[in-house]
Amino acid sequence: MNEHNPYWPAPAKLNLMLHITGRRADGYHELQTVFQFLDLCDELQFEATSNGRIERAEGLSSINAEDDLVVRSARALQKKTGTVQGVNIRVRKRIPVGAGLGGGSSDAATTLHALNRLWQLDLDVDQLADIGLGLGADVPVFVHGFAAFAEGVGERLQPVSADECWYLLITPDVHVSTAEIFSDPDLTRDCPAIKICDLSTTGRDNVCVPVVTRRYPEVGKALKLLGDFAEARMSGTGASVFAQFAGKQQAEQVLTQLKTTADWTDSWQAFICQGRNQSPLFDFMKKI
Repeated sequence: MNEHNPYWPAPAKLNLMLHITGRRADGYHELQTVFQFLDLCDELQFEATSNGRIERAEGLSSINAEDDLVVRSARALQKKTGTVQGVNIRVRKRIPVGAGLGGGSSDAATTLHALNRLWQLDLDVDQLADIGLGLGADVPVFVHGFAAFAEGVGERLQPVSADECWYLLITPDVHVSTAEIFSDPDLTRDCPAIKICDLSTTGRDNVCVPVVTRRYPEVGKALKLLGDFAEARMSGTGASVFAQFAGKQQAEQVLTQLKTTADWTDSWQAFICQGRNQSPLFDFMKKI
């Protein structure tokens, strides 16, 4: 790590469950979900400038710089505060795009925290989360940095303490459109609301699974394959599926077995990572 200009972590997340309890007049869905962070992270580097320009010096070529959430979040922060400062941003992607792991939202949250500090704006976490909500429903949980039971569109957060177990993630080579899934007429939108105290006894299901697997058969294939070895679930609207294990070695053993099966697809990505109740971003910020 460059001590003078380090790379900031932007962690992935899992949805440990996902219910939809209704649909609002504005078209947004009312959700109940549990977020937990992972130690799988994108890496972002920021070079503050005095010219007022927001530029992405490095990032995914498949995402136009002006559409990238790191650029949009920097512009939103700049507009909100009226600062005349600018920044050059480098993004090293490790979290797959369109995978239900929140990579873009996490990149946005890390950008808000980094520039709040580098531009010496002194906004508090609630102010940053409010800016983040305008960029995407998942951004506030990354801004706040704690594992949470989320309601509303994902912005009403209550801290939870989930087991920080090990996960095996499988990401098929498909990009799932969240908007497409949430607009599907067959999506279940009337789940009974649960209370946070019910989390230990409620099901860990994700109501998006039937729609996603119908539209993206590769996700269904991955769920079935992983499900032969452990309880397999899907994060968010996919495409990533995951199973939890008590230890890293168990996850590694299952991955080795999976790769020897006839149904394994070499274009799938696999990750073994650990759950985190506090965002790795906040661990990083305490050290610099």
